[in-house]
Amino acid sequence: MSDQSGRPGAEEPRGGLLKWALWGVALIGVAAVVYIMAQVSTKPPPANPAAKDPAEAQDVAKLLSHEADGKPPPDYVFQDADGKPVRVADFKGKVVVMNLWATWCGPCKVEMPTLARLQTAYVGKPVVVLAISIDKPEALAEAKAFMSGQAPLAFYNDPAAKLPWVMEPAATGMPTTVIYGRDGLERERVSGDADWATPSARRVIDKALAEG
Repeated sequence: MSDQSGRPGAEEPRGGLLKWALWGVALIGVAAVVYIMAQVSTKPPPANPAAKDPAEAQDVAKLLSHEADGKPPPDYVFQDADGKPVRVADFKGKVVVMNLWATWCGPCKVEMPTLARLQTAYVGKPVVVLAISIDKPEALAEAKAFMSGQAPLAFYNDPAAKLPWVMEPAATGMPTTVIYGRDGLERERVSGDADWATPSARRVIDKALAEG
């Protein structure tokens, strides 16, 4: 009688058990990975201590330029909503936030509501936001209609559109915002749009108020 243990097939039961054991380990590993991924996806992300409040997303102070600090406003006449002549110097004694804008300027219209909110924050204080449209007469009705929704801002217009060029230095684009102190002299300038509804913007105005 031949010894059956010498046949190759005698090792098959042991090999089969090893194969099933390896498959079991693999399935356990996959299940563990799936569980970990599920836990990560459902667990809220950790708080970022460096994250800032959305209201502080833009620091207006970093947008300021100072090449014209200490200069008076140009002795240039523009108009109020009734067509009466107005000069920036007429507001001496108040902090003046003069904003040059136009209806054809998209960023100007986006930032205007933030200027309205800035004016609202200083109701009863010596601060005036002077939004001056440089729209031509043919766009006057459109400019007035837009500003009618920006209370408490008043409407002003420079129909000749020369104010940006008589400033020293000239405004480099729209919008341009110039902050004059209560002494009537330029304090700060922002070339381009900004979010004037932020606490950082109010700090800029408060600084101008404190300087007198």
